[in-house]
Amino acid sequence: MEEGRSCPLAYRYSPSRLGEDPIEVTEDVLYIVGGLYGNIEALDEIERMADEEVRDGRRVRLVFNGDFNWFNASDDLFREINARVLRHMACLGNVEYELANPSPGAGCGCAYPDFVDQGVVERSNRIISRLQDIARGQPDLMEKLGRLPRFRCLIFGGLKILVLHGDPESLAGWGLAHEAFAGGNQKQLESWFAATGADAMVCTHTCLPELWSGSVEGRKRVVVNNGSAGMGNLSSDCRGLIARVSASGGAVEPLVATDSHGVQFSLQPVSFDHEAWMERFDAIWPADSDAALSYRNRLLEGTTLQPANVRFLA
Repeated sequence: MEEGRSCPLAYRYSPSRLGEDPIEVTEDVLYIVGGLYGNIEALDEIERMADEEVRDGRRVRLVFNGDFNWFNASDDLFREINARVLRHMACLGNVEYELANPSPGAGCGCAYPDFVDQGVVERSNRIISRLQDIARGQPDLMEKLGRLPRFRCLIFGGLKILVLHGDPESLAGWGLAHEAFAGGNQKQLESWFAATGADAMVCTHTCLPELWSGSVEGRKRVVVNNGSAGMGNLSSDCRGLIARVSASGGAVEPLVATDSHGVQFSLQPVSFDHEAWMERFDAIWPADSDAALSYRNRLLEGTTLQPANVRFLA
């Protein structure tokens, strides 16, 4: 397989291992932040949202499930993003893995499927190469990134919640992508829920959001993919999204939500300072740069996905 489409063996794990060493969460709210992509303005807004929850009397835990680096290709921004994220619970994305432990022939480590244009793949490989140059100059951060796990198992409200980057078999897996749900992946989901014993899986990596709920073995299960916290996810909508997990709703209306055994899973908009972020982005990635060609239009206009198409039911 060519760089950017391959999946290194080190990315792979057995679904049966995902439930090992669970961590009990005592906070009232989980913010699970995937695909921040180095957007410091989005991070500011997420922390502001968490502070607002605290003012309303709810304790919040932030969990970053990978790819918090990407557009932050400057020494100062790279350090600030990683230093702030690593104050919280985190796990690896393929970007962080390829920064801390570069895999020969992996390129960006995205494991892009065939429907992704080859130009996107090649540009992503060059983006990770630029980030790796910056990372080599910050060995203290690379040591910390290298110690992060590939997944987390949390116990929240009596539910077992798997926090993944890709899917239950690979750090860069696309089995929980929006496209997989649109194509019909019920049998695969049933297999993964049976193998892991999970009540919910919260993932990112594949850049489009979805919220799935259905019954497996007579019990309601949930999958949440937040798409991206640092980029627009919907048509004509430049806001990011995070996954929010709580026994109660928050002050802001979610994009979509479902309740499972007394716990609410929702996708929460992140209304960051878009003008300030685009100024930063353009300074690092000017016109005709790899990130500008691949992502600037999405940052400005979102995607073609309509809000009605985010939710899937078994």
